Amino acid sequence: MFHQRQGQSSPACLRTWRFWSPLALAVALMVIFSGCAKRPEAHHAEHHLVKVTSAIAKDMQITEQYVSQIHSCRHIELRALESGYLEEIKIKEGQFVKKGDVLFRVLATLYQARLESDIAEAQLVEIEYKNTKKLFEQKVVSEQEVALAQAKLAKANAKVKLAQAELNFTEVKAPFDGIIDRLRQQQGSLVAEGDILTTLSDNNVMWAYFNVPEARYLAYQQEVKEGQADVKVELVLANHTTFPLPGKITAIEADFNNTTGNIAFRADFPNPEQLLRHGQTGTILLHKTLKDAVVIPQRATFEILAKRFVYVVEPVPEGEGKDEPEMADSHQAQAHTEGEDDDDDDGDDEKDDKKPSAKPAPKRPPLPHEKKPHDDKHHDDHLKKLSPEHHAEHHANTLRGIVRQREIQIRNEKDDIFIIRSGLKAGEKIVLEGVRQVRDGDEVEYEYIDPAEVLGHLKNKAE
Repeated sequence: MFHQRQGQSSPACLRTWRFWSPLALAVALMVIFSGCAKRPEAHHAEHHLVKVTSAIAKDMQITEQYVSQIHSCRHIELRALESGYLEEIKIKEGQFVKKGDVLFRVLATLYQARLESDIAEAQLVEIEYKNTKKLFEQKVVSEQEVALAQAKLAKANAKVKLAQAELNFTEVKAPFDGIIDRLRQQQGSLVAEGDILTTLSDNNVMWAYFNVPEARYLAYQQEVKEGQADVKVELVLANHTTFPLPGKITAIEADFNNTTGNIAFRADFPNPEQLLRHGQTGTILLHKTLKDAVVIPQRATFEILAKRFVYVVEPVPEGEGKDEPEMADSHQAQAHTEGEDDDDDDGDDEKDDKKPSAKPAPKRPPLPHEKKPHDDKHHDDHLKKLSPEHHAEHHANTLRGIVRQREIQIRNEKDDIFIIRSGLKAGEKIVLEGVRQVRDGDEVEYEYIDPAEVLGHLKNKAE
């Protein structure tokens, strides 16, 4: 009896063991899984690693461009002043003429005859006036007769002048130096008074009109008031070449266009080579140098509801974030202790199972989440590579800060950079790369990049 108790279990014990072994194993697995799920993980507070640069102040040349319509400073229509047949055309299309040159001549026979008739009548009236004056000296006629004869003579002379003017109007002359446009009438045509014969353009100075938005108009007026309206004006032609001579803004129209909300500016360009012609088109470029303009890369900004924002990096307040490493170490120690306890529990179970009457249960391989770091040889090698010097070097190259979202106003853009009107000052740090990875108020680790280096390697535009 005694030997049986020592060497082997009783049949009742065997039945109990066979019944409870699967149940105990299932309960043990549930405890292990729940313990792993609830076990606190050892980690530091998550900090995003981003790249940061600063807004800088530098002299910038900005360029604005506007589509322009080019006009001659004087562009007129030449019309017939008298009716008649177009007897002679003395010019060709596109010809340069000088002031006073005869361009067209209407048949003058009728007007010449009328002039000669009026001259003869004036001579007759003059003779009558002289006779009346002699009679008045002899006291034959009254003074009123002399005055009447004098008035008739003045009227006759006026008719002569009118006839002479009408005869002169048969010749159409150039009122100024210019270039003849297309001829509207041909020789021999019957023209009426007021019919267009051609147009004449004075192209010595060309006027380039371009439409400017109301906001830019107000900004320009403010610049004029502050004495900062020193703008270099260039004209780019249709073949993408630049007109060799600079222009100057000389006039602004009186009224805004109610349809477009724009107002027309006028820039004058000297045209000694007559390269520019009336009706030509081009592009006006306004170059202006901004002193100490605040500039940032476009890719450091992002847009929300048509508004532009940046993330400004502020220093972490003193006293914050210092306890995190200690908390993480305590979590790691707790995790390591629990791991040892699990090992001890496994050892105790193995000791209990080593009974002569029971066959020990086979050990299952550890699940992926139960695998301990110190059981992985490759992980040990990786930890050896990450020496304290390596960690110190990593932390020396990175800084910490808190990002704050801020709206900015853009004045202009050029070569993948924004020129800031308001919202940001020179020297303030902003997130350059990783804008989409952070949110307002996040604490980040960042690597600082010199603004000069950033501006020298710009490729991407804003997000």
